[in-house]
Amino acid sequence: MGFLEFFIFALISVSSFRCCKSIDDSNDDDDVLGLLAFKADIIDSSSHLSSWNQDDSSPCSWKFVTCNPATGRVTEVSLVGLGLSGKIGRGLEKLQNLQVLSLARNNLTGNLNPHLNNLQALNISGNFFSGSIPPSLINSGRIKFLDLSENYLSGPIPSDTFSTCSSLRVLSLSKNDLQGPIPSSISQCTSLNHLNLSKNRFSGTPDFSTGLWLLTRIRTLDLSHNALSGRVPNGVSGLHYLKELLLQHNHFSGGLPSDMGLCLHLKRLDLSNNLFTESLPVSFQRLSSLTYLNLANNMLTGDFPKWVGKLNGLDYLDISGNGLTGILPTSIGDLGSLTYLSLSGNSLTGNIPKTLIYSSKLTVVKLRGNRFNGTIPEGLFELGLTQVDLSSNRLTGPIPPGSNRLFETVQSIDLSGNGLTGDIPPEMTLFSNLKYLNLSWNNFETRLPLEVGNFPNLTVLDLRNGAFHGSIPGNLCNSGSLEILQLDGNSLTESIPDNIGECSSLYLLTLSHNDLRGLIPRSMSLLKKLKILKLNSNQLSGEIPPELGDLENLLMVNISYNRLQGRLPSRGIFPSLQESSLEGNLGICSPFLKGPCKMDVPKPLVLDPYAYGDQIGNHEKGERANPSNSNHRKFLSVSVIIAILAAVLISIGVLVISLLNISARRRMQFVDNALESCSRSSRSSRSVSFGKLVWFDSKIAPDWVSNPESLLNKAAEIGGGIIGTVYKASLGEEGKDLAIKNLIVSNMVKSHEDFDREVRVLSKARHPNLVSVKGYFWKPELQLLVTEYVSNGSLQSKLHNQSTSSQLSWSTRFNILLGTANGLAHLHHSFRPPLVHYNLKANNILLDENLNPKISDFGLTRIMAKHDKQVMSKRFQSALGYVAPELACQSLRVNEKCDVYGFGVLILEVVTGKRAIEYGDDNVLILSEEVRGMLEEGNVLECVDLRMGEYREDEVLPVLKLALVCTSQIPSSRPSMAEVVQILQVIRTPVRHRMEAY
Repeated sequence: MGFLEFFIFALISVSSFRCCKSIDDSNDDDDVLGLLAFKADIIDSSSHLSSWNQDDSSPCSWKFVTCNPATGRVTEVSLVGLGLSGKIGRGLEKLQNLQVLSLARNNLTGNLNPHLNNLQALNISGNFFSGSIPPSLINSGRIKFLDLSENYLSGPIPSDTFSTCSSLRVLSLSKNDLQGPIPSSISQCTSLNHLNLSKNRFSGTPDFSTGLWLLTRIRTLDLSHNALSGRVPNGVSGLHYLKELLLQHNHFSGGLPSDMGLCLHLKRLDLSNNLFTESLPVSFQRLSSLTYLNLANNMLTGDFPKWVGKLNGLDYLDISGNGLTGILPTSIGDLGSLTYLSLSGNSLTGNIPKTLIYSSKLTVVKLRGNRFNGTIPEGLFELGLTQVDLSSNRLTGPIPPGSNRLFETVQSIDLSGNGLTGDIPPEMTLFSNLKYLNLSWNNFETRLPLEVGNFPNLTVLDLRNGAFHGSIPGNLCNSGSLEILQLDGNSLTESIPDNIGECSSLYLLTLSHNDLRGLIPRSMSLLKKLKILKLNSNQLSGEIPPELGDLENLLMVNISYNRLQGRLPSRGIFPSLQESSLEGNLGICSPFLKGPCKMDVPKPLVLDPYAYGDQIGNHEKGERANPSNSNHRKFLSVSVIIAILAAVLISIGVLVISLLNISARRRMQFVDNALESCSRSSRSSRSVSFGKLVWFDSKIAPDWVSNPESLLNKAAEIGGGIIGTVYKASLGEEGKDLAIKNLIVSNMVKSHEDFDREVRVLSKARHPNLVSVKGYFWKPELQLLVTEYVSNGSLQSKLHNQSTSSQLSWSTRFNILLGTANGLAHLHHSFRPPLVHYNLKANNILLDENLNPKISDFGLTRIMAKHDKQVMSKRFQSALGYVAPELACQSLRVNEKCDVYGFGVLILEVVTGKRAIEYGDDNVLILSEEVRGMLEEGNVLECVDLRMGEYREDEVLPVLKLALVCTSQIPSSRPSMAEVVQILQVIRTPVRHRMEAY
């Protein structure tokens, strides 16, 4: 803003002074009357304009008003940030000499006033103006500075808007709702220095060659956060004064302009989050003035450039999320001014060069998700780093020691997913500002150090699967700031320390898959903020402390596969815990478990030492003393003989029944073949190739369809995708409707036997929240999948249609989420292996006449060709924003947690009314990241969709938090769908009602 303020000042300073003459009283009256008329249309709740008095003959003494001293006429009105509301009337039209008008950061509304034709500078940014931009505002021939940013202006920009704009120096239309193409007439603004069109909805391919590239005086060009596409052609080298080029968050594609390196004054270049391909142009090495370079999240390829060291002015370098290969050259150490380095998500190999330590100003190093090997450079931890992320590589060896400089600066260390060994350096506990420490998935093979609890400000400690052993240190909660503690998958023994209750800030505690023993400490009931607790797969024993039922914030608990027994706590989440969270124990009392309920009571006193026969030590002596024992042994022998005979008879019965079943199936197959032969003969005259028509629903008459292919001629098309087209067809005279998906044959399995086997599995997935599979028709050139028809369309069409979204109240939306979760839980937990959807999104959630959800297209990956990577890639692209990160990484095992991620995004879409990918005002493209940021800032309820009317904050807020847990980047941190159902049920049912029900 410093430049803009200077520019406005310059405009005023260079204003021409008129010769001294007597001031015309009528001109003064015009200015007074005009300003008072303007004030009359404004609501000034704080009385900032109280000095504007109608009794004054001149306004030059009024606050916020500046006059030309030679003429006494008003030249500037500046009312910035005064909280004014209302509309701009026509009073300002009387100010004939007004050159500068600044109304920024107020609450003004209405359409723009096009009648201020003498203005040279207009700033109305940060208000609530709406409507379109009047072309006369720019075509006045006088305007030099125009800032309309951060309003609600909409619609396309008319093509003649820039026909007379040669005087324009600064134009900002940022953060509005403008759409359509960028007019090529903007090339007429030959004096333009700064152009900002960011954060709108501009689309299409900009006319660079005959438009933007002709703005030869441009210094800042910002087109970021739009929907612009196409290739960026050469020609940018003609912008000799260009210092900032910002094209991030668009859909630009193709290679980067090869002449971009000839913009020698370029200081800031951001091309991130586009679809750029090919390798980095060699001309980039000439950008010696460049201080900021961001090429993240594109599809760039080729080896990492060896000439990177020539960009020695760089302060910020981010090329993460591309496909760069090769090694990181030693010349990276020549970037002496570099403070931020991110190369994550590429395919770089080799060692991390030791020369990196020569970039002595580094504060952030992110190399996650590459293939770096070797050890961590010794001197790296001697720099003043604040963030270190070397996770998901192939690094080995110990963690190097850190210097005093690192102790004072580092805030985040992530070394997870490597092969690091050795001890955790004890001096790590001196990192006074460290908040995040992740050493999971390594091979340390050492005891947890006693000093691990001495981090004064640590909030996240993740040591999962680190090959740690020994006991959990008792001082783990010394700092009192720990919020997340994850120690799963180690070999920790002994008991959970009693002072775990001192971790008062914990909201996530996972200790599963260890060898912990003893009782669950009662002090755990002091963790009032705890939301997730996982103690499964240990050796914990005894009863669950009833005090844990007082943890009102608890959303998920898993205590399965321990040695626990007895009653569950009667309050909180525990009465509604499902089987998956309790199974594998000695005997927990729960209505969801079928096993015995074992109470922890004293064992009965045994009075007769011989009451247990041969289980005592003196068996032979007792037998001689009591002859009845001999008869007892004979009785046991007879029992054994009877048991053996019974087993033989049962085996013979099973064998006979099996043979009968085989015979029956053969007879049925013979009948089927005979019917097919008859059917083939009866239709041979019509030259129709024979196919297999199979019904799983006995209510559908087999004679309903004489020729399945004819369905496609009579049915109405209702949708389609990359797997096939969907039709609606009526069921004969009964008037019932079915949905028929005409599958793209080339994408499906080639064998009828494989197809039949997999579709039969899908047909068994019967659940109120799943679209049932009724049957199929198969022949090599035509494959139809028949399902029930769901009448009310998809959730996506309801949610994002202005006319129908208001029908979706919070109660309805919650029921949709709960029903969808129930359907997914059925797919995941009722089948072995689980049925995974892999393509969960709002378009695949159908709504019936009562707005109950039904999941469609589940399990279709089972009937798709296993090696059809192109189809699978398109399938995932069609669900952008819903796709779990591990699906993009072939080295990770994918499972039902992918659906959990998609369900988390679905929650966010349902609650916010926004799509999974949108352009937000906070520089975030992904909805989950936007909501996560708002939650951290404490204003997450501002993202709730107001169209759903009233809602309960105590329901919406935990649902949003559940969504963020489900969209965790780490699959193991996501709950199962059974746990999700459990959490949603707890959120919907108030605590007092759950207690009464129990």
